[in-house]
Amino acid sequence: MSILYLVGTPIGNLEDITYRAVRTLIEADYIFCEDTRVTAKLCQHYQIQTPLKSYHEHNKDKSSEQILKLLEEGKQVALVSDAGCPCISDPGYELVNQARENDYRVETIPGPNAAITALMTSGLPSYKFVFLGFLPRHAKEKNEVLQKWMGRESTSMIYESPYRIKQTVRAIAEIDPERKVAIGRELTKKFEQVETNQIEIIEQMLEDATIPQKGEFVILIEGVDESSQEIHWWEGIDLNQHVETYINEHDMSSKDAIKQVALDRKMKKRDVYESYHVQE
Repeated sequence: MSILYLVGTPIGNLEDITYRAVRTLIEADYIFCEDTRVTAKLCQHYQIQTPLKSYHEHNKDKSSEQILKLLEEGKQVALVSDAGCPCISDPGYELVNQARENDYRVETIPGPNAAITALMTSGLPSYKFVFLGFLPRHAKEKNEVLQKWMGRESTSMIYESPYRIKQTVRAIAEIDPERKVAIGRELTKKFEQVETNQIEIIEQMLEDATIPQKGEFVILIEGVDESSQEIHWWEGIDLNQHVETYINEHDMSSKDAIKQVALDRKMKKRDVYESYHVQE
């Protein structure tokens, strides 16, 4: 029977793999992986001799065609990422959709996940969380994502590279310098480190290399208590009424009223202006 297996692999420590995962990789006809050199080390460690083929962001369309052809021939194919679970911040979900649409069986062999590992260790609330993966590289888009999710009750989970970790931590601190965060690196490896503190302290630890800029990072941002957030007088009224209140009751010009509404609602003045004038 043709089956597409999604196999979780270790995120660092090679012992963090299940018996089922090893058996599946041994019995599969082919293993498709991000980097054959990385997966070869895992295979060598567990004496897995299954042929390796590449499947990554730059060849996923061509490789997906190859995988679907193998499934059509009745083969069993395993998909792995370099570390952790395929399809999580890695390519793969498009392939899964294609396999399901063609009525091929898809089985997941669960395994380690860096975000969940860091969350378990951090001491931050774990009853409600959101996984954001890698943030946009450009500052404006990154800040927009952070502004959106840092105002919510969920703990936010982010992946970041050692080359951008300082910039991302700074962006978080600029939004809320007192926010509690956790930062994890080298998870399950010899020099594993998970630090939980206020963001300004974490930022200083990066500056003085108490947290070295080495390895892939997980950032966890504690959510806010939505029930205790300040209730604003203007909640419950529309934007047009908000502007008119400042004009009529506070003798503001429309320009000043629009500026104040933008500050109240944390919107761009242009957006308030355009919305207000559309409603007029």
